[in-house]
Amino acid sequence: MASSVYAGDEAMFAAYSDPSRIWGGGIEGVIEEAYRLCFKTRILDGRVMNLRMPFAQDNERDKLTEQQWGFLEGGKGDPVFLWKKINDILDSPDFAEYAKTLSDGREKVIIFDLPDQSWTATRELFEIARIKAGSYRGLPHKPYVLVTGGGLEETDVYNYLYCVGLAGMDCSGFVWHVLSYIAAWKGIDLGQKLGPVLGVKNGDNPSWYAGTYFFNSKSPQILQVSDEIKNLKPADILLFRGNDGEIAHSAIIQSVNFTDGIIRYLQSTDEAPPAERGAHESFIRFDPANPAVSLKDPSLVWSQKRYAPFPGEKPSAFSDDGERYRAYPELGGGKVVRLRILSS
Repeated sequence: MASSVYAGDEAMFAAYSDPSRIWGGGIEGVIEEAYRLCFKTRILDGRVMNLRMPFAQDNERDKLTEQQWGFLEGGKGDPVFLWKKINDILDSPDFAEYAKTLSDGREKVIIFDLPDQSWTATRELFEIARIKAGSYRGLPHKPYVLVTGGGLEETDVYNYLYCVGLAGMDCSGFVWHVLSYIAAWKGIDLGQKLGPVLGVKNGDNPSWYAGTYFFNSKSPQILQVSDEIKNLKPADILLFRGNDGEIAHSAIIQSVNFTDGIIRYLQSTDEAPPAERGAHESFIRFDPANPAVSLKDPSLVWSQKRYAPFPGEKPSAFSDDGERYRAYPELGGGKVVRLRILSS
């Protein structure tokens, strides 16, 4: 009897978590399925935790080190591969020691070393006081994090996976994953179809070649779309300029609700509130009576605020995604593109 009840509960929860219950059987639901592959529930340190795929970008933090290091698959791995690696990392003796250190009830500073994929802890009162006073001593490849000792939190797991595991997806790796998932839904192997366009070498993973530069390229496979809201569709790609004026970040539209005036888009980034770093959802709110407005219009409300990846680090140059999208107007600002093979 107990097993049949369990089986019934399992079926109920599976139905409840089915994206089609909310988004239907079309492309919005398919994108949501791809997005949910970037989340896993684990019991860690006696707590149920909902983990999101961390952000990971090669060369983001190596400006002050000559040591060669990089993220798994260059930040372009698919979720199935990455979660297998992440599970191994979370089951490791070193992570168990990390969790124990964060659960000893004593305040401390964790010092991560990305090139060495290691961490140390210090309870030196002066070091703790410096961080509390806003004097941050960390470096891009050596983040400092103040912890209370009150137990492992989801943000602590993220910090370990990012700094020690070097596991996650960068922005274009995430977008490529979603686009590949959509293509597979239509019976298309996206890597096989675009391999020649991307210049994929024999035996290489096509996702390694699908960086933001490809989405911003003049390839005939990339269609630029006028960014008036009335023109936008699910699977359209949002491109944002970086501090050098070049396209530096990509995200993907999951749905456009013309009745309520809401665009939901998905992205992977670490310039977000600590609990949202990695794969997360964001929103743009617009007046449904005026769908002809451009995404550059300052009247739009972009929900995604931008923060430093680790507390104490230099904050983002932009307050939110809207400001980032509108940045560098002399160079065109942000833009929207569409993959030709999925344009229908």
